[in-house]
Amino acid sequence: MCKTKKNQLSAEQIIQDWKKKKYKPVYWLEGEEPYFINQVMDFAEANLLPESERAFNQSVFYGKDAEWTAVFNACRRYPMFSDLQVVLLKEAQQMRDITKLESYIQHPLESTIFVVSYKDKKVDGRSKLAKLLKEKGELLTTRKIYENQLPEWTEGLIQSKGFSINPKALSLLIDHIGNDLTRINNEIDKLAINLGERKTINEDDIEKYVGISKEYNAFELQDALARKDLSKAFRIVQYFQSNPKAAPIQLLLPALYNFFSKVYMLFGLTVKDEKTVASALGIGPYFVKDYLLAAMNYGLPGVENILLLLHQYNLKSIGVNSPAIEDGSLMKELIVKMC
Repeated sequence: MCKTKKNQLSAEQIIQDWKKKKYKPVYWLEGEEPYFINQVMDFAEANLLPESERAFNQSVFYGKDAEWTAVFNACRRYPMFSDLQVVLLKEAQQMRDITKLESYIQHPLESTIFVVSYKDKKVDGRSKLAKLLKEKGELLTTRKIYENQLPEWTEGLIQSKGFSINPKALSLLIDHIGNDLTRINNEIDKLAINLGERKTINEDDIEKYVGISKEYNAFELQDALARKDLSKAFRIVQYFQSNPKAAPIQLLLPALYNFFSKVYMLFGLTVKDEKTVASALGIGPYFVKDYLLAAMNYGLPGVENILLLLHQYNLKSIGVNSPAIEDGSLMKELIVKMC
């Protein structure tokens, strides 16, 4: 998500300001989530200047290859036949001597829009550079979206593109991809192209265009275990064993742990109506019945045991205190103990 503090805008707000021709001389885009950084940088490259002006007034540098002096001199130039020029510094975290740009940031030109992409890192908030960025420009710090925020964020992204998605299809998409926002966006764009005139994405679309089986996936395994349907759970794990890329154990174990940890939370709720449960667990109302069913089928001791087993088998999957065992065999052994 975009982290917004005083003197700091979100990615969406920066882009909205640019659309209104409201500019600051410096934009520093940093943090853990490349999706939002790329979103702002891509918009800057494609939209801040008309195409006819870019050859004269837009400069693009890459941190690994750029010298700070070249970036500094580009920023100090005046635009040709225009009121503005744009200087883009991508992958700035790889640039040597980047702190030497402080002298420009301290006295930036109003005719230059300088946009810096500084991924996977943050400037030290106590440093002179951080203080200058807050004083002279906009500092955008991004964070990874939490797992419980993914459904709402993804559904909002889909709606912004003019589409809707049913709850099961949304769960399939998120469970398969996780919080790789760039990939989620790319898959949604692919779906949009293939849907034609239709505007609602369903699980058949996810199976056909994203490549996730609607019958054999982490969500269906979770559902089978909630119901204590050992036969169905075995069939799904057997499919995973034959198709290792469909759902590696490193994806399955965290997904199951997330599900049963939320089931565990149910036992602490005094009110268990659909709205209260959905809000407390951070899930859609559509899925509440699955969590209630699992709580009823296993009880508190059973869920506690499952969480312990998932922890143990996560260690086994990476070879801790365990001989090398095929992932499929580990999963079969685990679900027998769980059920």
